[in-house]
Amino acid sequence: MGRRLVPLTLDNLQDLPQRCRSCVFWELDPVSGEAAVKAGTPALEKEAWISAVLLDWGSCGRVVYVDDVPAGFVLYAPPAYVPRSTAFPTSPVSSDAVQLMTGFIVPGFQGQGLGRVMVQTVAKDLLRRGFKAIEAFGDARWKEPACVLPADHLTAVGFKTVRPHPAYPRLRLELRTTLSWKEDVELALDRLLGAVQKEPALRPL
Repeated sequence: MGRRLVPLTLDNLQDLPQRCRSCVFWELDPVSGEAAVKAGTPALEKEAWISAVLLDWGSCGRVVYVDDVPAGFVLYAPPAYVPRSTAFPTSPVSSDAVQLMTGFIVPGFQGQGLGRVMVQTVAKDLLRRGFKAIEAFGDARWKEPACVLPADHLTAVGFKTVRPHPAYPRLRLELRTTLSWKEDVELALDRLLGAVQKEPALRPL
């Protein structure tokens, strides 16, 4: 089984699941996101966001392929590039951290350690770029797949709560700890990234 991880670009954006290609939950603030959906332009807004971040900051995601079949992706960026992050009650993300926006492993590829491989690849990339941690907003009341990852799944893979909240705690993962993960964390990551499975809806926070 050949695994290949490549940076997310406009050229391979089409390899993301259809629902994710046109989702701008994180890329736009709530008002602009709603406007894009009503105007039918979220896919164009997604492309514009990726292009701008690539030009200004660099790689902001990874796509994983298994035998050349797209099997999953992870998306991340400094909070300055993630307008939705300011809408959360536990913002802002720490200055030494990059925000884990969302991630996904395609059903059928879960349980193969792809979650660990993806996040470790991101960790190595960010360590080289001088960052110390990944932070994420978790959904403490998570009941169904959405753009905000479930908080209990994040803690299962090593994230620690740095700002509690009954609905949207902010969690942090020190990057160096990701480079020596064991199998139990690998399985938890597959569950975490496999939790985002259906069309994410823009919803007020």
